[in-house]
Amino acid sequence: MAQQVGFESDIRPLFREKDVQSMSAKFDLSSYDDVKASAQPILAAVASGSMPCDGAWPAERVALFRDWVDAGCPA
Repeated sequence: MAQQVGFESDIRPLFREKDVQSMSAKFDLSSYDDVKASAQPILAAVASGSMPCDGAWPAERVALFRDWVDAGCPA
């Protein structure tokens, strides 16, 4: 059975400090509650390549975030 993806162990490390700073006006990428509340828009942005602003995530990072969202955004 696959191990469940968690925010602190798997998702939070996807966001660099510069990502947290650049998105701080919209949400706090270092906060579980903020990322969970905005999970769908964040997923859309990383899937489209519009976030982060300095280059798209590799497909495996997008898939990891999508798996976390699909699992209900577990803490």
